[in-house]
Amino acid sequence: MSHNISPTSSPISDLKQQFLEYVEIEKGRSLKTVENYDRYLSRFLEHTKIKSPSDINDGVVREYRLWLNRQETRSQKGLSQTTLKKKTQNYYMIALRAFLKYMARMDVKSMSPDRIELAKIPERSLDLISIDELGRLLNAPDTDTLRGVRDRTIMELLFSTGLRVSELCSLPRDINLNLDELSVRGKGEKVRVVFLSEESKKWLKIYLDKRDDMDDALFVQIFGKDSNGKGTSQTGVVKKVSNLEKNSPKLAINRDSLRLTSRSVERIVKQYAIKAGISKKVTPHIIRHSFATDLLRNGADLRSVQMLLGHANIGTTQIYTHVTDSELRRVHQKFHSKGK
Repeated sequence: MSHNISPTSSPISDLKQQFLEYVEIEKGRSLKTVENYDRYLSRFLEHTKIKSPSDINDGVVREYRLWLNRQETRSQKGLSQTTLKKKTQNYYMIALRAFLKYMARMDVKSMSPDRIELAKIPERSLDLISIDELGRLLNAPDTDTLRGVRDRTIMELLFSTGLRVSELCSLPRDINLNLDELSVRGKGEKVRVVFLSEESKKWLKIYLDKRDDMDDALFVQIFGKDSNGKGTSQTGVVKKVSNLEKNSPKLAINRDSLRLTSRSVERIVKQYAIKAGISKKVTPHIIRHSFATDLLRNGADLRSVQMLLGHANIGTTQIYTHVTDSELRRVHQKFHSKGK
């Protein structure tokens, strides 16, 4: 690895930049992760005012953690203020620890990364929907319309594969429906295989057969409805469209690609949860939870679920064991000592 500036003689801001490049290139992390690391480390440097890696010590970090713990954050609706959550504080410390590990790797004298301990946080609870609610959600789209078929396909695929919403949105159109599996590129650019249920394959075929655009993305925008309930384009938002495409009523083009964003899919799922009469907050990630818990309830082992979800650490997958633990508790209460 080569850099224009020697790490041992760089000011800490230059070292931070080299670290971010290392995270992006050598570690293969997403741009979003790099942006987060940049924000967390910038806040550390701005608050502590340190100029050199050797200035980072236990006292500096302790004072910074106290300051973080007392920071107030406004709620999303801006109605109230609360202190920064322990989990969020840990993100700051994880970024700092990763930076310290990088400096140790580059033989830059600084605090040992092992001296940073993360705050204890309560065990994560899972937001889940019931099997009945999941069924109502999947059946909520009006599949007489192209948009409804697309949305049903999105949700069937999320439940069949356990994909992250970003992974779903990045899928290409040229899926081989003769196979029961897909290769996806997940976090850290790691490739894994996920599997298609018969139901998800059925809806994928219906959806792809109805598409008349040339976009490479699997899931695309559909704008408006015509009298037949099919998606139509609106001239006010269409750019770079040929005369042929203008006369094709089904898809709207308002950028170089029609590909849906993660935010769009989140809105789609939320819309159908409301339509299905589900009072809980429902997101694509909740469907991912349903995928994992469905596997465990039906006897899958934790290691297999880890592989299917694309978790780097099995500790992340272990949040789902609480669901099966509660299932076991009900079994125990129902069947234990009933012969007395």
